[in-house]
Amino acid sequence: MKTSRQLEAEIGTRLAQLRLSRNVTQSMLAKDSGIGLRTLRRLETGEPSTLDTFLRVALALGLGDAILGALPTGQIRPIERVSRAGAQRRRARPRTREDRDPAWTWGDDPND
Repeated sequence: MKTSRQLEAEIGTRLAQLRLSRNVTQSMLAKDSGIGLRTLRRLETGEPSTLDTFLRVALALGLGDAILGALPTGQIRPIERVSRAGAQRRRARPRTREDRDPAWTWGDDPND
Protein backbone atom coordinates (compact mmCIF):
# COMPACT_ATOMS: atom_id res chain seq x y z
CA MET A 1 0.00 0.00 0.00
CA LYS A 2 1.33 3.39 -0.97
CA THR A 3 1.57 6.43 1.24
CA SER A 4 -0.14 9.68 0.31
CA ARG A 5 3.22 11.19 -0.70
CA GLN A 6 3.97 8.27 -3.00
CA LEU A 7 0.50 8.54 -4.51
CA GLU A 8 0.95 12.28 -5.09
CA ALA A 9 4.24 11.62 -6.87
CA GLU A 10 2.68 8.91 -9.04
CA ILE A 11 -0.29 11.11 -9.94
CA GLY A 12 2.05 13.97 -10.84
CA THR A 13 4.15 11.72 -13.04
CA ARG A 14 1.10 10.34 -14.80
CA LEU A 15 -0.36 13.80 -15.39
CA ALA A 16 2.94 14.98 -16.87
CA GLN A 17 3.15 11.92 -19.12
CA LEU A 18 -0.43 12.39 -20.28
CA ARG A 19 0.19 16.07 -20.97
CA LEU A 20 3.27 15.23 -23.03
CA SER A 21 1.51 12.43 -24.92
CA ARG A 22 -1.09 15.01 -25.98
CA ASN A 23 1.65 17.47 -27.01
CA VAL A 24 0.47 20.14 -24.55
CA THR A 25 2.94 22.51 -22.93
CA GLN A 26 2.86 23.26 -19.23
CA SER A 27 1.97 26.86 -20.04
CA MET A 28 -1.01 25.80 -22.17
CA LEU A 29 -2.30 23.35 -19.56
CA ALA A 30 -1.89 25.85 -16.74
CA LYS A 31 -3.85 28.43 -18.74
CA ASP A 32 -6.59 25.92 -19.66
CA SER A 33 -6.80 24.81 -16.00
CA GLY A 34 -6.92 28.33 -14.62
CA ILE A 35 -3.91 27.77 -12.38
CA GLY A 36 -0.42 29.21 -12.27
CA LEU A 37 2.50 27.64 -14.10
CA ARG A 38 4.43 27.09 -10.84
CA THR A 39 1.37 25.38 -9.35
CA LEU A 40 1.23 22.96 -12.28
CA ARG A 41 4.95 22.28 -12.02
CA ARG A 42 4.57 21.48 -8.31
CA LEU A 43 1.68 19.14 -9.07
CA GLU A 44 3.64 17.32 -11.77
CA THR A 45 6.66 16.87 -9.49
CA GLY A 46 4.49 15.32 -6.80
CA GLU A 47 4.68 18.15 -4.31
CA PRO A 48 1.66 18.60 -2.04
CA SER A 49 -1.23 20.21 -3.86
CA THR A 50 -4.91 20.85 -3.35
CA LEU A 51 -7.75 18.72 -4.59
CA ASP A 52 -9.04 21.76 -6.47
CA THR A 53 -5.77 22.07 -8.38
CA PHE A 54 -5.77 18.39 -9.26
CA LEU A 55 -9.38 18.51 -10.43
CA ARG A 56 -8.81 21.63 -12.55
CA VAL A 57 -5.91 19.94 -14.34
CA ALA A 58 -7.79 16.66 -14.69
CA LEU A 59 -10.81 18.44 -16.18
CA ALA A 60 -8.59 20.38 -18.59
CA LEU A 61 -7.16 17.03 -19.73
CA GLY A 62 -10.66 15.57 -20.12
CA LEU A 63 -10.35 13.12 -17.23
CA GLY A 64 -13.52 14.04 -15.31
CA ASP A 65 -15.43 10.88 -16.23
CA ALA A 66 -12.37 8.69 -15.60
CA ILE A 67 -11.98 10.07 -12.08
CA LEU A 68 -15.63 9.50 -11.26
CA GLY A 69 -15.43 6.03 -12.81
CA ALA A 70 -12.51 5.13 -10.55
CA LEU A 71 -14.55 5.79 -7.40
CA PRO A 72 -17.23 3.31 -6.34
CA THR A 73 -20.67 4.82 -5.89
CA GLY A 74 -21.13 3.34 -2.42
CA GLN A 75 -24.70 2.36 -3.09
CA ILE A 76 -26.57 0.49 -0.43
CA ARG A 77 -26.52 -3.30 -0.73
CA PRO A 78 -29.81 -4.85 -1.89
CA ILE A 79 -30.28 -6.81 1.34
CA GLU A 80 -29.85 -3.62 3.38
CA ARG A 81 -32.37 -1.85 1.16
CA VAL A 82 -34.95 -4.53 1.96
CA SER A 83 -34.23 -4.47 5.69
CA ARG A 84 -34.35 -0.67 5.77
CA ALA A 85 -37.57 -0.53 3.70
CA GLY A 86 -35.83 1.35 0.89
CA ALA A 87 -34.46 4.17 3.08
CA GLN A 88 -31.00 5.44 2.20
CA ARG A 89 -28.31 5.49 4.85
CA ARG A 90 -27.53 9.05 5.95
CA ARG A 91 -24.65 8.34 8.33
CA ALA A 92 -22.57 5.49 9.64
CA ARG A 93 -23.35 4.13 13.06
CA PRO A 94 -20.56 3.61 15.56
CA ARG A 95 -19.32 0.08 15.94
CA THR A 96 -20.50 -1.74 19.01
CA ARG A 97 -18.44 -4.15 21.02
CA GLU A 98 -20.29 -7.06 19.38
CA ASP A 99 -19.31 -5.80 15.89
CA ARG A 100 -15.61 -5.98 16.69
CA ASP A 101 -13.60 -9.16 16.67
CA PRO A 102 -12.81 -10.26 20.20
CA ALA A 103 -9.19 -9.85 21.17
CA TRP A 104 -7.37 -13.15 20.81
CA THR A 105 -5.02 -14.20 23.58
CA TRP A 106 -2.80 -17.18 24.13
CA GLY A 107 -4.65 -20.19 25.47
CA ASP A 108 -8.01 -19.30 23.90
CA ASP A 109 -7.80 -22.09 21.33
CA PRO A 110 -9.71 -25.15 22.61
CA ASN A 111 -7.24 -27.44 20.81
CA ASP A 112 -4.31 -26.26 22.95
